Amino acid sequence: MAVHYLEIVSDDVDKLVGLYQHVHGLSFGPPDPDVGQARVATQSDGTVVGIRKPLAAHEQPIMRTYLEVEDIHEATKKAEESGARIAYPPTGQGDHGTFAIVIHGDVEHGLWKR
Repeated sequence: MAVHYLEIVSDDVDKLVGLYQHVHGLSFGPPDPDVGQARVATQSDGTVVGIRKPLAAHEQPIMRTYLEVEDIHEATKKAEESGARIAYPPTGQGDHGTFAIVIHGDVEHGLWKR
């Protein structure tokens, strides 16, 4: 199991970008429309960190981890069979790959296929 994308949703993107640059030495690019206008930094191991504002009024600040999967459709199906609710079905993100979000145990679980 490997982390592909760490998504941080906050009303204060600039403050968190500054924190992650200062504490972790990350270098963020400009807002990327393919990932909800997130400011994105890629670590040397390929792990991606994105910081963005909420995309809807009901979206709360959160730190969501997306784990890599070989088959996003199969992983989403297995999660649903295990009792998870599908919050976002497999959805393409431009050249970044495909993500899905499932909710189980009151926790949002992100899945990502490059």
